[in-house]
Amino acid sequence: MRSLADDLLFAMKTRGPSQTLALAQRAGASRQAARQALEKLAAEGLAQHVTARAGVGRPKRTWSLTDKGHGRFPDTHAQMTVELIEAVREEFGVTGLERLVARREQAIAEGYRTAVGDVGLEDRLTRLAALRAAEGYMAEWSRQADGSYLLVENHCPICAAAAACQGFCRSELALFEMLLAPARVERTEHILAGARRCAYRVAT
Repeated sequence: MRSLADDLLFAMKTRGPSQTLALAQRAGASRQAARQALEKLAAEGLAQHVTARAGVGRPKRTWSLTDKGHGRFPDTHAQMTVELIEAVREEFGVTGLERLVARREQAIAEGYRTAVGDVGLEDRLTRLAALRAAEGYMAEWSRQADGSYLLVENHCPICAAAAACQGFCRSELALFEMLLAPARVERTEHILAGARRCAYRVAT
């Protein structure tokens, strides 16, 4: 069973910087209980806040995760994966590593194609997000005001591997383009570029 602290950490991870009341509502807790839990998380170095005055009343705090807080959502087998990538690059060169990434992409694409199926775009987005969420990407999608869609991954469980080999990110984008065609897919936010999440605009 998750604790209030876990729920608050998850809310900050998936929603980004948020005020105390918003975090309390998302965690289903009172504002006072959330504030106390957030203070404890700050004392543990997992969360931080900035304070700003907005109109009448006491200043409002906006909370976010620290680097240590982000570390609570681990990169799966990070060190071992990076070492394997470097070993493949040294043994077989960049071309060999690219072939390995392409083979992985093909294998994943076949499984995803079967799971997502030939259905409408929103159904495909729902199934794709569920697949990615099950793999640890904290994925979700929403319809935007202009009629496009936003597919979001709030966490990257292979971030270290992606940093060591950009082919994984190119592969991910190609996979989404294939599964959601003929819709156009554009990456608008990228964790490796310093964003807090990866986000993809999907337009018909």
